[in-house]
Amino acid sequence: MKRFNETFSFSRAGRLSRRRERAAEAGAVFAVLCTAPIPSAAQDLVFSIEITAACIAAAPDMPAKRACIGNAADACMQATPAGDTTVGMGGCLDRERAYWDAMLNANYQTARAQAKAADAEMQEIGATVPSMDAALRDMQRNWIGYRDATCDYERSLWSNGTGAGPATLSCLMRLTGEQALYLGDAGLAN
Repeated sequence: MKRFNETFSFSRAGRLSRRRERAAEAGAVFAVLCTAPIPSAAQDLVFSIEITAACIAAAPDMPAKRACIGNAADACMQATPAGDTTVGMGGCLDRERAYWDAMLNANYQTARAQAKAADAEMQEIGATVPSMDAALRDMQRNWIGYRDATCDYERSLWSNGTGAGPATLSCLMRLTGEQALYLGDAGLAN
């Protein structure tokens, strides 16, 4: 029995030693990665939202509009010298995500104003219908939770690898674009 304990202690010490070695190696790799040259920041991106905007303008229906999401980011990744790097992909995806986010916010504000006006009309005539504004607000809040959870899941598929950042941004861009189009095309913001 004593021999088992001695062996157990020795093997545990060996495992701890190997863990320390791996941690030191990981630290060395991290230090090299932190000092390695990386592509310049966002100012070097070759980005134009025009390809996405033109696609949306020419799209005959909602599925065709959804297919436009990501066009500008894809063109940016191809045109930017370091567009195929993690930093380049992230920058291009984030630029298009910001476009969709601005559109979503504008469409949401327009829809809220219209919903409030519709609620006021219904109240004026004495209709007892659920509030369109409250339903819109609740829907948008729930959508934000859905978007965040979905993109967290997509990030987890990369196990914190270097593709996790671009995968998350791609997810945020795609879902934000879809919601922006929905709010703008559902008769809410028109």
